[in-house]
Amino acid sequence: MTTYLSMTPPSIHSSTREERIAYVSEQWQCLNHCASCGKCSLLKGRDEQTLYADYINGLREYIEITRQLKEH
Repeated sequence: MTTYLSMTPPSIHSSTREERIAYVSEQWQCLNHCASCGKCSLLKGRDEQTLYADYINGLREYIEITRQLKEH
């Protein structure tokens, strides 16, 4: 399995759906350190694969969705 932590997200134009799922899953994996992580505050109890469905399905880039999450 490819590890994507701390890397640029795979482009929707040059990656497979499976690679994008792996990237999202690895980026949003719980670190078990809520005080310094902040991931849960962005997800707000929602599933990361649901939130990033457009990226996983090749419709929008990862960064677009992340920016939108941070705005809300």
